Amino acid sequence: MAKGKYEYWLTDYGLVLLQGWACDGLTDKDIAKNIGITAKTLYEWKNKYSDICEALKKGKEVADYAVENALFKSAISGNITAQIFWLRNRRGNKWRNNPIEARKADQREDDNLWNAVAEAVGKNGI
Repeated sequence: MAKGKYEYWLTDYGLVLLQGWACDGLTDKDIAKNIGITAKTLYEWKNKYSDICEALKKGKEVADYAVENALFKSAISGNITAQIFWLRNRRGNKWRNNPIEARKADQREDDNLWNAVAEAVGKNGI
């Protein structure tokens, strides 16, 4: 009986290679091309073989952390575009493109805070 093509990619060497490609920033489509299969087949392998899925996930995670770190360093060193991107994603409620919506969100937060204070004062008879 012939072995399936996937079996090689379940070996330690195959999994390290998959993880390395993902870490290098290759997409699933690129990785499938390197293997010699379609992206659909790779998707099926990821669903069927957890080792393949985990290797790709770990490799992508390493690449994502590297990019996040580079973005942070760039923002800290004064890159205004990186600072804007960081703030809009990390502090979206304060750094939206729409300042009116941001003010409305801030007002709702203030209202909620004051309502909580008033309720606490009322309950405690302060």
